[in-house]
Amino acid sequence: MKLLRYGAKDKEKPGILVDGQIRDLSSVIPDISPQTLAPGKLAELSKIDHAELPVVAGNPRIGAPVAGIPKLVCVGLNYTDHARETGQKTPKEPILFMKAISAVSGPDDDIIIPKASHKTDWEVELGIVIGTKAQYVSEVDAMEYVAGYCVANDVSEREFQTERGGQWVKGKSADTFAPLGPWLVTKDEIPDPQVLDLFCEVNGEQVQNGKTANMIFPVRQLVSYISQFMTLMPGDVILTGTPAGVGMGFNPPKFLKSGDAVRLGISELGEQNHLVKNYVAAV
Repeated sequence: MKLLRYGAKDKEKPGILVDGQIRDLSSVIPDISPQTLAPGKLAELSKIDHAELPVVAGNPRIGAPVAGIPKLVCVGLNYTDHARETGQKTPKEPILFMKAISAVSGPDDDIIIPKASHKTDWEVELGIVIGTKAQYVSEVDAMEYVAGYCVANDVSEREFQTERGGQWVKGKSADTFAPLGPWLVTKDEIPDPQVLDLFCEVNGEQVQNGKTANMIFPVRQLVSYISQFMTLMPGDVILTGTPAGVGMGFNPPKFLKSGDAVRLGISELGEQNHLVKNYVAAV
């Protein structure tokens, strides 16, 4: 299934993509929430006659595919080519950091360059969506705890991240810095998450072109590893790292500016399209 949430920000309704059409799930569930991701609940949703659900008219805004995400756990330098372009050594264990939940946005929402930012960057990534509470799980059993996958953009402010002291989180957590979606694709549709293609374009120029096969630490290992240090809860999203081609890796570096258009996606999981704008204080 391809589950999604559509409608105005903070007023999204649950939906499902069927043969290219969005169909409304509001009569079945109140939202795509952490509770929806339990294996039994997903099984129930899969048995519904989706063709009988109302078609959503027009071209509504798409929100993040899960409401009430408990936490965003991110993996740094998980592709050898990305580690190389940043001048870092290949990590011996996964590098973990967090993004603020307030950074979550929809797959086509604007990316807002933060106040005082000069180095806002892009990162296309595979997102793992957890469906079952996971604590100290083995690699053998790790996939049992996964509900599905989504496209993610780990938008990053490199000056805040690397030049302002402290941890990476301050460069990763501005509003709109975690676009997710368009869909949550359940894991039955993605039998092997290590055979997916990733891409990112800025103003029509392809800047990233990678494969999840090139992850240093694959999905199964990441779920198990992270669960040794924190309990993964239903609805948690793991951002699994990005391949080479980020703005800071160019010589000279390239960073986002107001008016830029960013398009990114992953095979089988859909794509995102963003307009970049400068921060403007609310009146």
